[in-house]
Amino acid sequence: MTDIADPAVLNGYFRDRELSALAAELRAGQTTSAELVEQSLAAISRLNPILNAFTAVDAEGARAAARTADQERAQGCDRGVLHGIPVSVKDLLDIAGQITTSGSLVNPRLAAADAECVRRLRAAGAVIVGKNVLHEFAYGATGDRSAHGPSRNPWDANKISGGSSGGSAVATAAGMVPLAVGTDTAGSVRVPAALCGVAGFKPAYGAISTVGVRALAASLDHVGVFATTASGVADAYAVMASDPIRPIDAAPRVGWVDPECFGPCDPAIVACVRDALGRAGISVEGTARLPFSAGELFSVLSILQSSEAYAEHVEDLAGHEHTIDAEVVERLQRGRDTAAWQYVRAGRQRDTLRTAAAELFDRFDVLAMPTVPTVATDLDQRAHEIDGHAVEVRSALLSLTCPWNLTGHPALSVPAGSVSGLPVGLQLITTPGDEGMLFELASRIERS
Repeated sequence: MTDIADPAVLNGYFRDRELSALAAELRAGQTTSAELVEQSLAAISRLNPILNAFTAVDAEGARAAARTADQERAQGCDRGVLHGIPVSVKDLLDIAGQITTSGSLVNPRLAAADAECVRRLRAAGAVIVGKNVLHEFAYGATGDRSAHGPSRNPWDANKISGGSSGGSAVATAAGMVPLAVGTDTAGSVRVPAALCGVAGFKPAYGAISTVGVRALAASLDHVGVFATTASGVADAYAVMASDPIRPIDAAPRVGWVDPECFGPCDPAIVACVRDALGRAGISVEGTARLPFSAGELFSVLSILQSSEAYAEHVEDLAGHEHTIDAEVVERLQRGRDTAAWQYVRAGRQRDTLRTAAAELFDRFDVLAMPTVPTVATDLDQRAHEIDGHAVEVRSALLSLTCPWNLTGHPALSVPAGSVSGLPVGLQLITTPGDEGMLFELASRIERS
């Protein structure tokens, strides 16, 4: 394997390039969409054999879309900040005329139409260059179980990218594209964003349409987005979402969520995240707690997720148990074996959690906490130790993100620094309609 400690290998053209700066260069005539697409294709050609971020690349389609974008701009048509910008999407989203694999060899589907969020991206002039690797059926947090092989962390190719939207995070973090789309059912955007060192946003439930997106667990699924910075995420969200981002009219009250409420967390990560808040001049006004243990939350998530996933994939599972990854099969079979009363009870517990979260937001406008309680683990590693506690890797990775899928609140992960040479994410959570607070605070953290 190529030595990715060499920065020349790590750095694609778009690494650390802000979306707004690229848009400004396009508008000023300093570059063209065609040039940006060629930079993207060159980076993919060089880096994808190492990092495995893409399942498919549509070079011909991307070049044609770039030519159209350049022609439109030359004629005075400006579709906005995404006009002419290369974008990749998780291979769970439909692109007309292309195969949606869902990261599996089982029942790939030829898409007749674009997913609604892809349609909106195209309408804004974005150029779709390809589809990204994901954990099979989007049912995993590590990103190392896919029919296409594991997506690999750009900071260390022997480490996990996180999942299930690992390829989208890797493509952005390594600079193959400046923007990528993923999905988040329990943390599948925010976990790989944190582990790979980029911004990743899970909007409020339903804020971005899931039409044309293969479901995992429909009551938990969210379409999300990755970019180098929070402002890039905000630009993409503004295009794909149903409602505009409201301006901030007052300084937000920030509460700290103690991650130990949800399970073990590396003290070095807690210190890193608290330090990032302090450097940005963000004052924490108090501590917020949810009245659920880590085990209770993960149990509620697992019952809802596995039941809904089994309902979605029951036909895929039949006769294909030896084709689908064994871990994914086991998770699907848990849904098959879940009783109806357990699903109903889990739904009631979720309602209780939502009520408790609403009470927290009576006291605070934004909640802050680590995104993930550990840095990236080794590929295929399933047992781990955090602060002297033995943990299962998947449950640990999702422990701090899954509550906000259960409640449906907007949650954003931004880079906060590093521990042991690997990225650390800071997670910010708010109420639907107040996303502007997250983007403003995240920008302050990034500037600091």
